[in-house]
Amino acid sequence: MSAGITISDYFDKDLLTEDIYGISRWGDGLITILENGHIGLCQPEKPDSIPTDLTEIIKNLDQRGITAPVLLRVTNFLRSRIDQINISFNAAIDELAYKGKYRGVFPVKVNQQAPVVDRIVEFGRPYDFGLEVGSKAELLIALSHNLSKEAAIICNGIKDSEFVRLALMAQKLGYNCFLVLESPRELDLVLDVAKETDIIPQLGIRVKLTYTVSGNWAKSSGDRSTFGLSIPQVMDVVEKLRQHNALDWLVLQHSHLGSQVPNIIEIRHATQEAARFFVELQREGAPLTHLDLGGGLGVDYTGEHVASANSVNYSLSEYCLNIIETVKDMMDSHDLPHPVIVTESGRACVAQSSMLLFNVLEATHFDSTLKVDAADDDHPLLTKMLEIETYLTHERLQECWNDLQYYRDEVRSLFQSNQINLAMTAKSERTYLYLMNRIKNLLLPAHQCDTTSIGEDMVNALEQAADIFHCNFSLFQSLPDIWAIDQIHPIAPLQRLNEKPQREAILSDITCDSDGKIDRFVLEKGVSNALPVHDLMAGEEYYLGVFFVGAYQETLGDLHNLFGDTNVVTIELKPDGSFEMMHEQEGDTVSEVLSYVEYDPRRMVDTFKVIVENAVRAGRVSAAERKEMISTFKDSIQGYTYFEH
Repeated sequence: MSAGITISDYFDKDLLTEDIYGISRWGDGLITILENGHIGLCQPEKPDSIPTDLTEIIKNLDQRGITAPVLLRVTNFLRSRIDQINISFNAAIDELAYKGKYRGVFPVKVNQQAPVVDRIVEFGRPYDFGLEVGSKAELLIALSHNLSKEAAIICNGIKDSEFVRLALMAQKLGYNCFLVLESPRELDLVLDVAKETDIIPQLGIRVKLTYTVSGNWAKSSGDRSTFGLSIPQVMDVVEKLRQHNALDWLVLQHSHLGSQVPNIIEIRHATQEAARFFVELQREGAPLTHLDLGGGLGVDYTGEHVASANSVNYSLSEYCLNIIETVKDMMDSHDLPHPVIVTESGRACVAQSSMLLFNVLEATHFDSTLKVDAADDDHPLLTKMLEIETYLTHERLQECWNDLQYYRDEVRSLFQSNQINLAMTAKSERTYLYLMNRIKNLLLPAHQCDTTSIGEDMVNALEQAADIFHCNFSLFQSLPDIWAIDQIHPIAPLQRLNEKPQREAILSDITCDSDGKIDRFVLEKGVSNALPVHDLMAGEEYYLGVFFVGAYQETLGDLHNLFGDTNVVTIELKPDGSFEMMHEQEGDTVSEVLSYVEYDPRRMVDTFKVIVENAVRAGRVSAAERKEMISTFKDSIQGYTYFEH
């Protein structure tokens, strides 16, 4: 456990199950617990509507042949978030009498999936919400959408002549397209293409801020950030534009505040510096009209409302008010018009709208309820280990723990030196697991035992005794940020939340990689190294949900162990608690995944047929067995890459 959290903190008899997982904190009004103990999905725009039972959604999808793991997108959540961002900025503009407008854009890189971008464009149309692109492919996505006339297309990233020409063509077609200079080299390119096409571009310039924010993406800000121009380079670009009588092309300044910025003070300081650059560029003669502050708006993944890598210490309203007020004060102090404010809040737009749902396949336990009986031929060390139970009390807990460790280590040493056989060693290990279970049971009722009295070695060992739940998903495909940067996403069981969980577990994915595990979890009392879970029941699926995975996870996933994309379903929640399936995308088949890594599935089948036929000729396989083997091979190559019943 972290931050002083003990194993008993999650099993207090007076603690509600909802409080254990912290759903009321991180759920943000979207997730709730129903009376039947299932997780329900709420409609943020219609709070009086009946929540939709998430377990029933899974059952319904399974009846349709759409099996877990499944990525579930909820259009209501996406629409609500876009509404909230735009409404909050407009409210801040009204409250502070700001004379400029807000025009948000969605960075396509955050989630390039067509059903997601399509709906962002649809839901953002009333607000003239646009798109940010960083490559030719993403620009083509933007140009394939009928954006509103005022909606901006912000072209960031490294550009070649084709990219520039495409952006200028878009501008001529009537798109509100801005070409943002990422380096001095790009200006020469833009000047050349503009001359060739006789199109005057709407130019932006990406100015590197010197202020560095905190969080997982601190390196995307400050002097050492990868993209943008330093102060000398900015002046070089201004001078070159002036020399070409093209300074009036420069209408937008882009200054990236950072990504998932945890502290509102950092938002204010970075905005202040960006506004200062804006003032100076206007003084140099650039007729700037738009101030693009990039990303920064964070998501409170843990619900802690603190300045940390996975949380933020501000609300959406506070974020908007701080930006508008800071820019307004800077402009007013220099008697300049208020610019159009642009933000690229991709994570905040889509993170909450998707969740990964999967079933638990089996569990590995590091304790046991099976009592071990003594026998006359037991080794003396095993006999002493079995006797620990006779004096196992709260008062002697540490002593019993010390004895248990000693006797087990001694038995293992005897086995390694060939002085005790495998059967006796196995009985010793079973005894250890049984006594571990007894010790854990004494610790779990928080009102019975002061866990601060036990040693650190015992606490660490109890953490190591958490179960391993083997789950039907690939961390590397569906949740790469957990593996790569220790991102935390809220995780909770989808059912039995009206029952007390009596076990703890870490989650292991279906890949054969030791890194394919999750061992940090959001709970009501903080972040824990284990997740409270229920005993698995024979004949009943146990489902878990990983929430707020809409940002980056689909885009960054890889093919570790050749596990492909999961099934994806987009739903619309209805006021009566039902749902409508809006879109379905079947997960990758084995055949598709193999083709991604340059195999020819048809040729593989043909090769396998030859191998089986040779076995028939050699008399190792019958003709009937040949048919079954080839059929099995074909079925497998067309099947889902994940576990199937």
